[in-house]
Amino acid sequence: MNNYQRPLGLLLFGGVLLLFLFSCQHVPTISLDEQLNGALADLAPTGNKSYFIFPASDDYAAIPNQDPNNPITAEKVQLGKLLYFETGFAQKSMHYQAMETYSCASCHVPDKGFTPGRLQGVADGGIGFGETGEGRIQWNIFDEDDVDVQGLRALSMLNLAYVTNTFWSGQFGANDKNVGTENRWDAKEEFKINHLGYYGQESQHIVGIDLHRLEVNEKLLDEYGYRAYFDAAFPDVAVSKRYTNETASFALSAYLRTLFASKAPFQKWLKGDANAMTTNQKRGALVFLKKAGCTGCHYSPSFNSMEFHRLGTKDMYNHADAIRTSESDDKNLGRGGFTGKAEDMRAFKVPQLYNVGDYATYFHGSSKTSLRELLNYKINAKSENRYVLNSSLSEKFNPISLTEVEKDQILDFLANGLRDPDLERYVPKELPSGNCFPNNDPFSQVDLGCD
Repeated sequence: MNNYQRPLGLLLFGGVLLLFLFSCQHVPTISLDEQLNGALADLAPTGNKSYFIFPASDDYAAIPNQDPNNPITAEKVQLGKLLYFETGFAQKSMHYQAMETYSCASCHVPDKGFTPGRLQGVADGGIGFGETGEGRIQWNIFDEDDVDVQGLRALSMLNLAYVTNTFWSGQFGANDKNVGTENRWDAKEEFKINHLGYYGQESQHIVGIDLHRLEVNEKLLDEYGYRAYFDAAFPDVAVSKRYTNETASFALSAYLRTLFASKAPFQKWLKGDANAMTTNQKRGALVFLKKAGCTGCHYSPSFNSMEFHRLGTKDMYNHADAIRTSESDDKNLGRGGFTGKAEDMRAFKVPQLYNVGDYATYFHGSSKTSLRELLNYKINAKSENRYVLNSSLSEKFNPISLTEVEKDQILDFLANGLRDPDLERYVPKELPSGNCFPNNDPFSQVDLGCD
């Protein structure tokens, strides 16, 4: 190299080095918020994170999946809110001592994310409450066969506007996933309700009012003053049909469709409050949305879906304390118990995830008692049910590798980022009957401070 070329070469090398160093110092960083925005936009069918924002509970026109036979009105919501907690609605107990001692909320406790406070919800035939429903037990005046309890853990009532066909099996409703299942509607008495053509909630609540020994009768209407509420809610229904289990079902459905966990930090973050979630919760949300692959099944605004999957968790009868269930209980069959199809056997609906950290138990059979247990089961993806082979598990249910830090982050997001701390706003201050609620038996009155 010539002498005059050396300085030129050094100059060029130095320039490239400076350019490289300068570039390294100015690499743009993508914030957690921007990463979340992108992940949510990718997931949303609208391409925008606003898809995941819940409507206001009183913006009735914006609430999705309403039955056209039952548009939401303020008057229906008010009636439904009262009936849901009204122990005076419990007019058909198996024992006269238990009349007016239970309600819908006996098994769907607000402090527990509108789920039971124990492994099974107990309505008629239960006694006691504890602090959040954990103290409810079988009343000794009842034989086990007379207790109103089910072989599945009661699902949450939160964000039900995103549920089209109700129950773990999705068996209720003539709409959506049950279009094409008409050949099964006479297979069991409880399926026949679908012939009315109503949506899931309306159908289930008509059946449920009778099943759970509730009744619209003269005492409820006149002694407790509910006639005026029915008149206000259903002015266009003939008087001869106005005060029935069907109209009560419509009111309950209207109320339940307004239960949104809209005060959760994640909802506030979606609406523009960048500080509503902690950094750890944001990282957990990203793990949830990306690496953990949770949104393969949990992809609606409430992180539920109307899909059914076979996860191989244990059934309720596996609990020593479970009552009125058994190994042969048809409810253990999940979606298959309704459709009769082999591919649906022991597949259960994907539930919503808000306030899930408040639950007492998890999965259809209450087989887990903490979110960490649930997460570990999900990431290991191995069946624990003797009737479900690993080879038959859902194709979406696969092992996932997460670090302990990532586990803690995703648990923080689920337990806290998705937790609405003020579900009491959906609970009436008092009832027209003046009864204690959600339970009104002697032990519950003490537990609830009603005595």
